[in-house]
Amino acid sequence: MMAGNGAGPSVTMLDLNDPAQAQAVDAYVMGHDEGTPFHRPAWLGAVEEATGNRALLLAAIGPSGRIVGFLPLHHIKSALFGEALVSTGFAVDGGILADDENVAAALAMEAQELARARGDLSLELRGGAAPGTDWERREGQHVSFARPIACDDEAELLAVPRKHRAELRKALANPALTIEVGRDLRHLRAHYHVYATSVRNLGTPVFPAGLFRAVLERFGTDADILIVREGERPVSAVLSLYHNGRILPYWGGGIGDARRLRSNELLYYRLMGHARTRGMTMFDFGRSKVGSGQATWKKSFGFEPHPLVYHGWSADGARRDIDPNSARYQRRIDLWKKLPLPVANLIGPYIARGLG
Repeated sequence: MMAGNGAGPSVTMLDLNDPAQAQAVDAYVMGHDEGTPFHRPAWLGAVEEATGNRALLLAAIGPSGRIVGFLPLHHIKSALFGEALVSTGFAVDGGILADDENVAAALAMEAQELARARGDLSLELRGGAAPGTDWERREGQHVSFARPIACDDEAELLAVPRKHRAELRKALANPALTIEVGRDLRHLRAHYHVYATSVRNLGTPVFPAGLFRAVLERFGTDADILIVREGERPVSAVLSLYHNGRILPYWGGGIGDARRLRSNELLYYRLMGHARTRGMTMFDFGRSKVGSGQATWKKSFGFEPHPLVYHGWSADGARRDIDPNSARYQRRIDLWKKLPLPVANLIGPYIARGLG
């Protein structure tokens, strides 16, 4: 790897399986203002373990011997979608973390060298510091949603716009709907059933069940599952991550009856209260496609969209086609929606491993 030049940083590949190196990375990520759960070794290791996509950790080391920049990458491989180095796999963030622009540039250059060495792969950076002028700036496709958590349940209710608040009150008044939070196998199974049903109905292959299990195991108490049940039946569920005062409800969904029951409204309202009890101050509703129904729903819940900027690079200018809005991808979505759920759950994880 790059040796550095004089007083500048050197960039090296760290070993995710070395406890001391992983701990040093985690300390840097947790101490950086732009650090996210998707930079953490827990995420990188969970993705590698569950999907087989290798994690590659580029770290910039300063003259003091301490980490001054970090770029995690997953080598995503797919027979359907091609290969790429992605920062980070299966995440909505995870780009370059750096103490200054020179460090960011050094990491970006080393990532390009790594992409060439691995077969002229393309690079996809989701968020993080700008990598340089020779990279494609990708914006206008995605927005994020986040706002502070209110001081109590009543204030949280009033923060929801009136029309959506009326729907939420119907769910709050339904005695058949109950809330459960946990991290054990029973919660994982209920969550996976709900999530798999939800994404199949949207036309998307479900991720391997092992990915959710690995994330819970590696994040420990920094991850949990909240489930809404109608009687004994799980109808809405979400797996959330907790990071430096911020909750990220990441993998969530509802079955077909969720709309009738307004259980998704209840799910996120109760999650805000649960996050408050854990000392969280920000609710990060995550990423949505611009103009999508999901984005409209989040806005109706009282969240304002903020543009997301990603960056891409390849030696020949090519990129993977994983855009759900492309004509080719839409044909796949239409076909997937018609599959029986057991079939979708059987073959979906093999396809989803390559989406990254």
